[in-house]
Amino acid sequence: MRVSSTSLFVIPALIWGSTFFVIKFQLGVVDPTWSVSYRFILAGIILLTYSKLNSLNLHFSLKEHLMMMLQGAFLFGFNYWFVYIAEQELISALVAIMFSCIIFLNVFFGKLFLKKVAEKKVFAGATLGIIGTILLFKQELVGLGSEEMKSFHLIICFVSVVIASLGNITSAYNQKNGLPVIQTNAFGMLYGGLIIGAIAFLTGTPVSLDLSFNYLSSLLYLSVFGSIIAFGSYLTLIGKIGADKAAYVLVVIPVIAVALSVFFEDYQLGWHVLLGMILILGGNIIVLKK
Repeated sequence: MRVSSTSLFVIPALIWGSTFFVIKFQLGVVDPTWSVSYRFILAGIILLTYSKLNSLNLHFSLKEHLMMMLQGAFLFGFNYWFVYIAEQELISALVAIMFSCIIFLNVFFGKLFLKKVAEKKVFAGATLGIIGTILLFKQELVGLGSEEMKSFHLIICFVSVVIASLGNITSAYNQKNGLPVIQTNAFGMLYGGLIIGAIAFLTGTPVSLDLSFNYLSSLLYLSVFGSIIAFGSYLTLIGKIGADKAAYVLVVIPVIAVALSVFFEDYQLGWHVLLGMILILGGNIIVLKK
């Protein structure tokens, strides 16, 4: 079934915008390292089962498995592990702003590894988007104290953005070389989850599992919607329009999160929020306009 680029853009934006709420139910009892591992191992098993039931090809060469493992380590492993570490000290506003910079990294790595030249409108739209994101979180940023600006966690957050960008480029490379998105994600998520689980085990992180309804239901949502469906759509979009343009999904996510807060948390819209949303959506139109 063919899915339009618009749908492939909207689906991950809506889902990842909602995960700001859902991830809250993952924090507390279980160490974030194990939560990341559980999430992607579960998603990988579900996708492999789906692939088997639908008779999709699951036979790949050693080199292809290594490339799927590399994509999994970048996108479904270290990226999320470092984000969880960063968010222990940084507010989500800073993380969102830093991740909006992934567009520029995708342009840089796309040119370096894929010899792809970005259009000028991508830079223009991305600049508007980042300014809009800063305005969106103006209130939160003004309230930051010096204790929250831990340099270590800022560095970790930036490293996670770099790793995520390398994961985007690896996915584009794998698709260019004929690897199917569904099976690549299935093995990649399983590899990524196992790698992070191995790190948690080797570093002596206590194994734990929260059997509460909130934890298990949020884990299932993040595995199926936040991982399988969202990443499947997003990475397919990368294959269709390129990693630079597809990365604008990450700039739109804060707009979705704010919109959900207005409906479910009585969030009050100020002028800076409205202006920020207008700039982000304006940048979106510039980047994606044919």
